Formats: sequence, C-alpha cells, structure tokens
Amino acid sequence: MRLLRLAWGYRGWCAAMLVLQAVLMALAVMLVQIGGLAIDVIRFHAGDTPSMPTLPFGIRFPESWPAMTQVIALSGSMILIAVVRAALNYSYALVSGTLVHRKIVVDLRADVYAKLQRLSLRFYNDQPAGTIINRVTGDVQSTRTFIDGVLIQLSILVMSLVVYLFFMLRIDIGLTIVCLMTTPIVWWTSIRFSQAVRPMYDQTRHLFDALVLRVSESVDGVTVIKSLGRQSAEIARFKEANDLVQTQQQAVFVKVSRFGPSIQFLTQINLVVLLMYGGYLTSIDRLSLGSGLIVFAGLLQQFSNQVGNLSGLVGTVQQSLTGARRVFEVLDAAEEVVPPDDPWVPETVRGEIRFQGVWFQYGDGSPVLSDIVLKVRPGEKIAIMGAVGQGKSTLLSLIPRFYDPQCGTIEVDGVDVRRWDLPTLRRSVGLVLQEPLLLSNTIGANIAFGFPNASREQVRMAARLAAAHEFIEASPMGYDTMLGEFGMSLSGGQRQRLALARALLTDPAILLLDDPVSAIDPETEHEIVSAMNAASVGRTTLTVANRISTLRGADRIIILDHGRIVQEGSHEKLIDEAGHYRDVVLSQSSSESQP
Repeated sequence: MRLLRLAWGYRGWCAAMLVLQAVLMALAVMLVQIGGLAIDVIRFHAGDTPSMPTLPFGIRFPESWPAMTQVIALSGSMILIAVVRAALNYSYALVSGTLVHRKIVVDLRADVYAKLQRLSLRFYNDQPAGTIINRVTGDVQSTRTFIDGVLIQLSILVMSLVVYLFFMLRIDIGLTIVCLMTTPIVWWTSIRFSQAVRPMYDQTRHLFDALVLRVSESVDGVTVIKSLGRQSAEIARFKEANDLVQTQQQAVFVKVSRFGPSIQFLTQINLVVLLMYGGYLTSIDRLSLGSGLIVFAGLLQQFSNQVGNLSGLVGTVQQSLTGARRVFEVLDAAEEVVPPDDPWVPETVRGEIRFQGVWFQYGDGSPVLSDIVLKVRPGEKIAIMGAVGQGKSTLLSLIPRFYDPQCGTIEVDGVDVRRWDLPTLRRSVGLVLQEPLLLSNTIGANIAFGFPNASREQVRMAARLAAAHEFIEASPMGYDTMLGEFGMSLSGGQRQRLALARALLTDPAILLLDDPVSAIDPETEHEIVSAMNAASVGRTTLTVANRISTLRGADRIIILDHGRIVQEGSHEKLIDEAGHYRDVVLSQSSSESQP
C-alpha cells in the first residue's frame, strides 16, 4: 500500500507515460494492419484474390491509381507512422527520465535523509553504518523501479494484452483460443518463480550491506590496519565478503536466466500453432493471407513479447519490493524524540538542570541509568566519573533529548525537556565529544557549523575562548584553511579545541563535555583543560572525566556505578571518603610519582 501511495503522488507523470504508450500501441497495431493490407493489395493486382481488400474506415483507392501507386501510398503511410512513433518514443523517454531521475529518486532520497535526521540515536545504535548508506543510495533506486519498472510496465503489459487480444479475436476467435493455450502455464510459472526468488533478493541486500560496512570500516580504520600490518588480512576479509555477494548474485542470475528462456519457449509454441492451424484456415480461404494470417502473426508476436517480459518484470518486482521494504523501514520508523505540540520557548536560559527518578535502558537490556536524582544549579560545574559502561555519556545525551528516558523526567530551568522547543533546547546546549567530528570544509566553516550566519568576528571570539585562535592564525590560510576528511591533518588537541569553539559559538547556557581529554597527551591536556575552564565561566557545565586534573576544578563530582549515583561531593570531601574516587586519586598519584 505504501508503494501505491508513493506512485499516486506522481499520478500525473504516470498518466502521461501511459497515454504515450497507448498511442504507441495503437500505431503499432496500425503498422501491422497496413503491412498485411499491402500484401492483400499486391495479391489482388497479381490475380491471386478475386476482390480488392477493404481499407480502414471504408476508404477506397481512386480507380485511376495503378497498383504501384496504391502500394507506395500504403508504404508511405507506414513510414509516416514510423516517424510519429519515433517522436513519441523520444517523448516517452524524456518523460520517463524526468520522472525517475529528477522526481522519484531525488524526492525519495531527500525524504529518507530527512527522516534519518529526525530519528533518535537509538536507531543509529541498532543499524550498521553500511546499512544506512545502502538504504539512502541503492535501496532508493530499487524502490523507484516499482513505479517505472513495475507499475508502469505492468499497466502497459495489461493494456497491451487487452488491445492485442481484442484485435486477434476480431480476426478469428477460434484461432486466438488455440494460440493462447500456453498463457495460463506462463502465468502459473511466473507466480512460482516470484515466490522462489524473493528470499534470494533479500539475502543479496543483506550481503551487500555487509560489503559496504566492510569498506566503511577499513577506510575509517586505515591507520590501525597499516600500523598492525593487517593489509593482507583485510584484503582477504573483503574478498570473502565480495565473493559471498558474487555467489548470491550468480545464484539469482542463474535462476532468472533459466526462467526467461522457459517463458520465451512457451510463447514461441504459440507461433508454431499459428502456422499450423492458421495456415490451414488460409488454405481453405477462411482466413486471408495479408490482413488475416500475417496481421494475426504480428499481433501474436507482440502479445508473446509482452508475456515474455514477465521474466524481467517478476525479477524487478522482487528487487523493488526488497528495496522498498528497507526504505519504508526508515520512513515508518517511530520517531522516539517527538517535538511537542505546543513547544515552550524561553526568553532566556539560566541553565538549571534537574534529574528526577530517571531510568534509561537501550532496547531490552539492563538499565544503563537507575533512579538518577540530581540537581545542577545555574553556572555550577559538575564532573561525572565512573568506569567504562556506567552510563556517563548516556546521562549527558538525555539533556539535549538525543534520547528520552523510560521513567522519570529531566528539567531545564524547571521545564521538562519534552516540553521544550527542540531546536531551542539544543542551541542552548553546547556538546563536545571525546572524538570530535570535523567536516571537509574550512576551519571557519567547521566552527560556524551550528551557526552558519555567524560573522567572522564571532567565529574568532569563539576560537579565542577555546584557545584555538593562535594555531588557526598560524595555518596556511588562517580561518579559510581547508581541512581534510574528519580533520585528520590536525592534532588531537587542535581538533578538540575546534570542537569546543564550535560548541561555544552559539553562546550556550549549558556546556556538556564528554571526556574530551581522554586521548590527549599531558601537555595538550593542560591546554584543553585551561580552555575548558575559561569556556565554562558563567555556564552550567557537566564534564565526563576520569583524570584528576579535570575533576579537581569541578564544584561537585558525581560518581556513577552500574547506572547509580554512589558518591557525590567536592574533591576535598570525596578524597576523605573511602570509595571509588579516593582509590582512583591514589592510583593516579602513585603512577605520576613513579619515575
């Protein structure tokens, strides 16, 4: 039904294509009929038939026209019809190309990408990157074939069969019935074939997803692969995935290759029957040679060709259905984070945050956060500490509504974040991740990514606040220096400071720092910590950290263990308590004191 509703949106274009095909079909029938008529005219003038054949619409040649003139007139009509058909075929190609490449694919790809932007991070946690890329590209192409390769072609097929059947019945009912006895077998065979190949097309898409994922992972991890000398192993892994795709596609190809000739063979039997029975009718003068047998043969050939197209059509149906199912899985995916009907837009944001009985889990797993109760005052600096997998990053992700908790509420300035205008909420929250994402663009454009209309002076101010201005100015073209993919030409500390500048450009009231110094060397760490301390002045700041240098400057430190807050207090308070914090401090102090 979704595919039919999709096609309905382009009904004007589809109708134009069908009208053009109907005219082309009518002209094709006229060509066959005029060809047969020309043969009968020649036979009449040769004395093989006693009467002049009747022209369409009761038209008669002038008696003064010699035989050759009549034949030339009929031949000229055929040439004229052929020219008109060529022009109409060109028009059909233009309409079809515009519909497919400028309408359906562009619109559907844009719809899928827009939906991906609205889905919560939970969807991305469950879907490999290769699968998502493949759905936006290959599956969209497969889906559009339902309209031009299935719906339109099926309509043309049905229309053709009806038209050719009508004209064949007009010539001779008995001959038509005898010649089409194989048609039910063809339809039954096509249905069985369709049922057999659909799982094979599904498996092909899954294997191709795995192949795309393999390429994506190898490109992202090329440094690790080369450093460990794993090139040969990765080539072998890619070859294995590629061979699986090839084997599966070959299995589909073999099945389709067998089906096509089988259908063609069944349809060619019709012509054998025609020559035998139709020839007999002609020999006893029940059927004329030109406008009877030869025209019937032309119509039957066209009819058989359309039936033969079932082999390609059945394969296209299964490809389009497989691609459409995967595309509509994205378009129909529930939007977990739904904007409120009456969004709350504050005049100013103070930055107070309150967690009240918050529980959160991914899928059917164990809770990642359990009964979190926490109040953060405006301008307060909170550090969050805990072992890997204790819910620290998840806690931060709930504030800008990347996810919604299963139980409890998160409030910003006393208002549930579910009631906030979502763009306003996220503009009020600056986020710096452990691995910052930089785009293939200029340094200035990367900083201004969240605020494209920012002036160059505003960009510079954010960079100064993030301690990034100095190294930017030292770059070859300053703020106009182009960065490569993911900013790999920069050091880790430089990328982190650009990410901090980007987060600060919108002057957010809340700053979330997700362990930004975990992968930074001690010297660079000092620069980043200094930049973070300067950036957090006057802002509510939550920092995920495990290094004492970062934790020490916080107003309050939260210790998470198995998703629960087990300790809370200042550095001085927690260092005097037995527990996880003091153990980590003593461990790090011991490591630093060793030569």
